[in-house]
Amino acid sequence: MQNDMIDFLIQILQKESITPNECGIFDLIKAELSDFEVIRLDKNGVKNIFLYKDFSANKNPKIHLCFAGHIDVVPSGEGWSYPPFGGVIDNDVIYSRGVCDMKGGVASFVYAIKEVKQFSGILSILLTSDEEGEGIYGTKIMLEHLKNIDFLPDFALVAEPTSNKILGDVVKIGRRGSINGRLKIMGKQGHVAYPNKCINPIDLIAPLLPKLSNIALDSGDDNFLESRLIITNIKSGMGVVNVTPNDLEIMFNVRNNPLTTQESLKRYIDNVFNLLPYSLELKQSSYPFITESKILIESIKSAIMEVVNIDCKLDTGGGTSDARYFSSFGIEVIELGLLNASIHAIDENSKIDDIIKLRDIFSAFIKKLEISIE
Repeated sequence: MQNDMIDFLIQILQKESITPNECGIFDLIKAELSDFEVIRLDKNGVKNIFLYKDFSANKNPKIHLCFAGHIDVVPSGEGWSYPPFGGVIDNDVIYSRGVCDMKGGVASFVYAIKEVKQFSGILSILLTSDEEGEGIYGTKIMLEHLKNIDFLPDFALVAEPTSNKILGDVVKIGRRGSINGRLKIMGKQGHVAYPNKCINPIDLIAPLLPKLSNIALDSGDDNFLESRLIITNIKSGMGVVNVTPNDLEIMFNVRNNPLTTQESLKRYIDNVFNLLPYSLELKQSSYPFITESKILIESIKSAIMEVVNIDCKLDTGGGTSDARYFSSFGIEVIELGLLNASIHAIDENSKIDDIIKLRDIFSAFIKKLEISIE
């Protein structure tokens, strides 16, 4: 079974499934889970698939557990020591774009589910080819479809590469949201020799930057770090030395916990810049969430302890992921996957042993969650 899983992983690693390309990977997965029902939902070039099987003898499932993820990858870049889509194994380490993020996780849960003979409900897999891109027509629209047919899962596990130093040391139980902002300060363009006839927006913003740059907007809580405003770009002027700029634009992002909202952020900026002529655009691209299910959390903690003997850390840091979509549909969701040290990097790689152990953790998790529900 272990050799079969690694052979399967190599097959999908050799597919150059750069977002939003799927490259036939879904057919390979369907072949592995040939007794599962299939729902395909493709839109605007994005490929999505949902495979499921009701294991309950009386077709009255007590639980619906979904494993989720993506098969798309970022471009490989230059300078690899091995072919980036080769799935080359060297000294028990496999090198390939997407092996950690997240085809290794996909292979692990496909084979964990493949081994299941009995379960008190439904096991399913949701995969998209557009997680590394905009994600507009990916996981979200499949969940919308499942909601329309009254088939949303109760629980979900997304196989994002959450592990930090060793496999299983970090489980994501939530994520911060993301607010993007554009702040524009208006001035009056003029000649540098006559500053009294100009209104230089750089002068206007300079004393206020300490109240904006890397400022903590709250104190955080037991689950989340504080929300911080991070400036990502400041743009002003025409690139010449003798003309003061007419305006100045600041781009920023806030990875916000539930204590800071788009509305409270606007109030803060309004208070800081209330004496200046400015405009502000804010866009919330994702919302913070936290998983409350003790059953879900304790089941994954117990499975990790059983397989790798680690008391995992529960975390909400990092960027966004498709787990946010599950949460927005009321589905309790956690994230666990391979090490994230080499994701999106040259020579992305994973130990073969980690991939095998991740499958074993997923197998133990399925059993422990079922027992907890009963």
